Amino acid sequence: MATIKIKQIKSKIGYPIDQKRTLHALGLHKISQVVEKEDTPAIRGMIRKVHHLVTIVE
Repeated sequence: MATIKIKQIKSKIGYPIDQKRTLHALGLHKISQVVEKEDTPAIRGMIRKVHHLVTIVE
């Protein structure tokens, strides 16, 4: 299956706890950290929830 690289571009400070937990579930803890995940609908939904804090790296 295809993979997708996700990069955290903004701090989670000041955002609701559910968004912080979503970042943690994606494996993101620091700004500029990049993780590689499988491209599934569940992961896409998590990215959509915190789209203002992350970006997709090509």
